Amino acid sequence: LWGAGATSSRLVAGTTSLHLDLEQELAMLAGMETALVFSSGYLANIGVITALGGPGTLIVADEHCHASMIDGFRLSRSRTESFTHNSVEDAGRLLSDRPEPRALIAVESLYSVLGDEAPLAGLLALAEEHDAVLLIDEAHSLGVTGTGNFQGCGSVAGTALAGHPNVIMTATLSKALGSQGGAVLGSALVREHLLNRARSFIFDTGLAPASAAAALAGVRIIRAEPWRAESVRSNAAALAAGLAPVLAARGAALDRAAGAVQSIAMPSAESALAAARAARTAGVRIGCFRPPSVPDGISRLRLTARATLTPEEIEDSCAVLRGILEELP
Repeated sequence: LWGAGATSSRLVAGTTSLHLDLEQELAMLAGMETALVFSSGYLANIGVITALGGPGTLIVADEHCHASMIDGFRLSRSRTESFTHNSVEDAGRLLSDRPEPRALIAVESLYSVLGDEAPLAGLLALAEEHDAVLLIDEAHSLGVTGTGNFQGCGSVAGTALAGHPNVIMTATLSKALGSQGGAVLGSALVREHLLNRARSFIFDTGLAPASAAAALAGVRIIRAEPWRAESVRSNAAALAAGLAPVLAARGAALDRAAGAVQSIAMPSAESALAAARAARTAGVRIGCFRPPSVPDGISRLRLTARATLTPEEIEDSCAVLRGILEELP
């Protein structure tokens, strides 16, 4: 039996058998050798980036990387350069003439605002060419993407990326897994390095045992019920189809997503906020992204599909959103 909290740092007395079981099964799910669980996905990204970075490391990051990664770049004291979104060529240009002995390429496998996929195969080839670490944030992929026998295992599992010595993966436990917390997945050497160098792990109270147990249950559900990942993607496609006519009439389209997120471009931050409020009043909860949380000019409504949405719920949601979008100036 455990209390409500972990009581101390993982390295002192905050590690339970639940944490260890979660790390083992999470690594198996994602196709990585080991996992290390943090108290949040935010701290997982900060921990791994600061542990790997420093004055002798160049970080080459996609311009759409999450704020938790950006804060990690800043805290690491590494020279950091951004490359054009999803451009392997631009990332390669930045790596080609670096003076630093070490390099890290930072991306998300599925981007949280646009919902589009990173070109992971091309980025892995680039990491191999330049002897760089490829850091992949799987926050929006784990539990959603995957093919064949790897449904829901994410974008790394079942590919050449899984277990690759140049690849490190981070994940949140708060989205598809339905709990809270985060993790860094990689080789045993990476895990050992983080145990000694990741300050956001070493000096933070461990993830609450109840949250670890909930995340572990989520991992087991993903493995036992692969239909859920397929259902998420098919429901996201149904949302896109239901909104396509009204968007086409406005000369617009959805940013086609590979996972649960469907992103609708809005003409302004004000219109995005007003649309999200109107949808919520009508019983449809959607995300709203606007500056300063995203760059100027890319305000979006974000629709996130669930595995258990019914056809009636999808149509009702689309009807509400069609009405709102038709009234936009």
